[in-house]
Amino acid sequence: MVEAAMWRGTAETLWRIGWGVVGLLLVLRAWRGLEWVWWRPKRLERALRGQGLRGSRYRFLHGDLKETARLNKEARSKPMPFSHDIVPRVSPIFHRAIKENGKISITWLGPVPRVTIMNPELVREVLSNKFGHFTKPKLNPLGQLLARGLADYEGEQWAKHRRILNPAFHLEKLKRMLPAFSACCGELVSRWEKSIGSLGYYELDVWPELQNFTGDVISRTAFGSSYAEGRRIFQLQAEQAELVIKAVQTVYIPGYRFLPTPINNRRKEIYREVRALLRGIIEKREKAIKLGEASNDDLLGVMIEYNLKHFQEHGNSKNTGMTTEEVIEECKLFYFAGQETTSVLLTWTMIVLSMHPSWQVRAREEVLELFGKNRPDYDGLNRLKIVTMILYEVLRLYPPVILLNRITYKTMKLGDITYPAGVLLTLPVIFIHHDPEIWGKDASEFNPERFAEGISKASKGQLAFFPFGWGPRTCIGQSFALLEAKMGLSMILQHYSFELSPSYVHAPYAAITLQPQHGAQIRLRRV
Repeated sequence: MVEAAMWRGTAETLWRIGWGVVGLLLVLRAWRGLEWVWWRPKRLERALRGQGLRGSRYRFLHGDLKETARLNKEARSKPMPFSHDIVPRVSPIFHRAIKENGKISITWLGPVPRVTIMNPELVREVLSNKFGHFTKPKLNPLGQLLARGLADYEGEQWAKHRRILNPAFHLEKLKRMLPAFSACCGELVSRWEKSIGSLGYYELDVWPELQNFTGDVISRTAFGSSYAEGRRIFQLQAEQAELVIKAVQTVYIPGYRFLPTPINNRRKEIYREVRALLRGIIEKREKAIKLGEASNDDLLGVMIEYNLKHFQEHGNSKNTGMTTEEVIEECKLFYFAGQETTSVLLTWTMIVLSMHPSWQVRAREEVLELFGKNRPDYDGLNRLKIVTMILYEVLRLYPPVILLNRITYKTMKLGDITYPAGVLLTLPVIFIHHDPEIWGKDASEFNPERFAEGISKASKGQLAFFPFGWGPRTCIGQSFALLEAKMGLSMILQHYSFELSPSYVHAPYAAITLQPQHGAQIRLRRV
């Protein structure tokens, strides 16, 4: 009896202790939650406003997300005139904030304060990141399903991947990729040629056509396969991108991604299928390289060759080689980023040259003078002055990525402002590119002549051209994208003149990249 009573007493004590621990954990969890959604944002807001910064007030949990969604919906509900003054439509929340509160202003990404930085010198300081003080914000866990890789990594991991990938983008490698660029574009113009009938013109939406073209280029130059083999990966990544956009437009709730909702299940299905497809490509290539049966001139070959060489010299050390999982992530990133950047550049270039036919004529004359009807070669592409000026001006007016973000991981002074840890610094590339104080009164007009003497002299005394970023993290594929765009545009100009279709609606909008909301309907005519 005594022993039973003692046991019951001990059990009751343990039960109380257990519930006490559970209660304490719940209190700590609630405390951390309040710190995240209220106390910390209010503390950061006081620190920023105390230095004279203005902007929107923090609203519990959502910040400016609901207002951003409302303004975007309103802006996208109607087209705009045929004008390049696209900033108010593309980013209405930042446009209003800067107009009302100045070029350094506060908005809120949920409970995280965002401060816009529009001074080009300060932007370069942030992007140069000499001392590692400004880091890229971590991807939303749902966003990581799309792609991680070089664009997401920091520190030693970023340095290792950049070192491994750099050889794939050296000048000699790019020269060897030119036949693939030419072949893909040849297929594109031939397909269009077959569609021109008795009317003497062919009307089509060039946006998906150019996505297919750049996808074909990526497949052949990065993975040595045809577009048909990579089509499934492209389709899946495009669908995943749409799901990611929906995710980043709402407040991320920890743990929500694990719930078995239809959207969460679909994200996971896509993630698994893309990885399985890429793993098959990688394993097939590894086997071929080991047997000496495959060229290693493409991106995948460079990565695998580097790893095999490293493992032969250093064993299975993980310090300098890349794991198969890391190779998969780099492939996913290159599939997506490599296709999107050049396809949107070429799409906006065709739209803009349709709006400005005199520049289209000048570009065609230059191309025909250099190449005639022959396939463009590397040296000739590098001598294209007017075409290059046009591409730069399109990148200025319609940059593929409209803003860049960095976050302060500790208290940092930038200009006259001291930023506490945890502040998101937004570098609004498209706003800087359209700023009349930097580019002149014609900042929102198409004027390629401003680049006649190069990028450094295009703006008013400040280097303010950031379509591919700046500093050590400048897009590794910049030269690849520009060479591909020059080849694609040159061959299109050799074969066709083009104009906007009466059905075209001018409606730029920012998804992950700057895209034509209703497509890019163009009429092609043989030259």
